Amino acid sequence: MTLFRHPRDRIPVLLFTLMFALDLTVFFTATSWWLPILWLGLGIIPKGWISAWNHHHQHVTMFRHALPNRLLEIMFGFQTGVTSHAWFLHHVVGHHRNYLDQTKDEAGWKRADGTTMGEMEFSVLNWLMAYPRAYRVGLSHPKALRVFLGMGALQVALLGVLFWHNWYNALFVFLLPMAASLYVTVWATYFHHVGLDVTEHSQASYNILHKGYNLMTGNLGYHTAHHTKHGLHWSQLPELHAQLAKDIPATLYRQPGIPFVWTGTEAKIDPAESELGAIAQ
Repeated sequence: MTLFRHPRDRIPVLLFTLMFALDLTVFFTATSWWLPILWLGLGIIPKGWISAWNHHHQHVTMFRHALPNRLLEIMFGFQTGVTSHAWFLHHVVGHHRNYLDQTKDEAGWKRADGTTMGEMEFSVLNWLMAYPRAYRVGLSHPKALRVFLGMGALQVALLGVLFWHNWYNALFVFLLPMAASLYVTVWATYFHHVGLDVTEHSQASYNILHKGYNLMTGNLGYHTAHHTKHGLHWSQLPELHAQLAKDIPATLYRQPGIPFVWTGTEAKIDPAESELGAIAQ
């Protein structure tokens, strides 16, 4: 019996584990004040990418059994600030069911008066409300809520032990990166759907076809495909996008952000410049 649901998850999980091992190495060995701060800065972008994989895991768990999944989620929690089942509640059974209705969307981009939030406003509000909204959704999913609360308590307890051992290193190696990664994740979601007040999946998401971006995020750029069939494994999203491409408006393609593009990040692009034709074939 294989441990992984999909063999393609083996290398990503190995890389996440190596990153976490480096976190622990810095935490337990750093004696200078500047090294944990340097590690915080160096880890912002990689942990932002790991956040995308944590998202994939909440849609399709990487292991076949509960125990390795829970252990992986503890590691993800320290790397991304999103603990076990938080994404599942807020995002999978929340946002994915409601994103076409801005009066219900857990990651809504509209204000109560129907106007569009600014980038900073959306990011701060959804960052602060991520866990309260996950809990609210969980009230309708008691089994998942129990896991969310239990694993959340365990995550806090483990973080408390780290602070007891070395509060300074715990602050810069774990707590601040957790908060920053959650914020970066929320900020990135602003560009997935903002301004798209529609009723069809094919018109409701922006897509990013940049190869480097999709390599590092597990094909998260194929966002229309992801919302069309959110239980599909990340490795199968390009194939589904190719099937859907003819129905996706040419206006729904964007550039990736830093470090893949340093000017015009997240700007809309002409799909003629984005290898759309090759993918559609």
